[in-house]
Parts: sequence; structure tokens; C-alpha cells
Amino acid sequence: MGREFYMEGAVAVARKLLGAVLVRNSPQGTASGVIVETEAYAGRDDAACHSYKRDAPASGHRTNVMFGPGGVAYVYLIYGMHCCFNVVANLPGLPEAVLIRALEPKDGIALMRERRGVPGLKNLCSGPGKLCAALGITRDLYGADLCGGEIYIERGEPVPDESALSTRRINVDYSGEASLYPYRFVIKDSGFLSTRRYVA
Repeated sequence: MGREFYMEGAVAVARKLLGAVLVRNSPQGTASGVIVETEAYAGRDDAACHSYKRDAPASGHRTNVMFGPGGVAYVYLIYGMHCCFNVVANLPGLPEAVLIRALEPKDGIALMRERRGVPGLKNLCSGPGKLCAALGITRDLYGADLCGGEIYIERGEPVPDESALSTRRINVDYSGEASLYPYRFVIKDSGFLSTRRYVA
């Protein structure tokens, strides 16, 4: 994907990422997966977004990368142990990002199984922390250029509207009204989703 793809804002990019392929190259090998679930976090007015009410970068703050141009990685830690991979998605100064929630494994499946320590396929990348472990995504990739060669997103098969669904996001009940925003996008018949919650 070229840089311009990432400049449309998190909601638009989150939908367009369905069916695209996330690729991670590392010394251990290449691993990739088809994106089947995303969530948009729409900046300073979205109470579920890390940049909520933030007007500018601050020294050492984890959201600083979100204030730059789209097309870079925002990787952070949750529960003190699991990384989450996000795509910064808007023009500079508009701190929005898309969380990649689940992948359908594509290339490097043996490597992903080794990293995760699980034999199954459907459970390899069916969650934000799982896919980061499977692809070897760590906080070392914070700010990585997604137009480079270490981690990037390739165009895949377009997902028609009848195969996609938008729902409310997962685990953001703390955000009040924002928890109801339909900013989660899924390939509704995929067997690789993180959860089928809110999916009919």
C-alpha cells in the first residue's frame, strides 16, 4: 500500500484493510495473514481512542507516533504482556489509528505455530495479542514505516460490502457513548475472528 492509502482517516482505512495482507519479515523468516477484523480509533474526539482529548505530542507519551503521517506502526503493550499492532491512519496532526484484531494465517504458518506454541490454525492469529506473537511483532516496531520492508501491508482480494459487517468495538465499555460507535469491521463469515460477539 502506498502512503496515500493511509491518509483517509481511521474509519475508512479500517474498512479498506479487510482482505489485505499483513506481512512481517524477520531474521526467522516471513509470516503473513489476511486481515479479517479491524477496529478504528478516531482521534481526539473518540473517548475509546488513546489520543482522546490530546492536542499534540508530549514527551515520552505512547501516542506521539499517532500525530505523524499515516502509514506507520503504533505498537503498545496491554496487560503488561501482550503487544497490539495498529496502523496510524490520517494526515499529520490528526491522531487516528486502526487496530488489527485478527488475521487468517497465510504464509509462514510453521513459524507462527512455533512462536505461539499452539498446533491449531484458527487460534494462531485470532486476537490482537495472538497475531503479534505469531508474526513476531514487538514494541521494537513502534513507529516502523509500513511502506518499508520489515512490516507492511499488501493489497489482497477486495471484500464486497455483502461480506463485510460493522459492529461496535470490543472491550471499550469504559468509553461511554463511544463504545457504541460501529467502528469494528469484520469479514462476517470468517472462521478466524477474535470473537463473534456482535456478529449475527
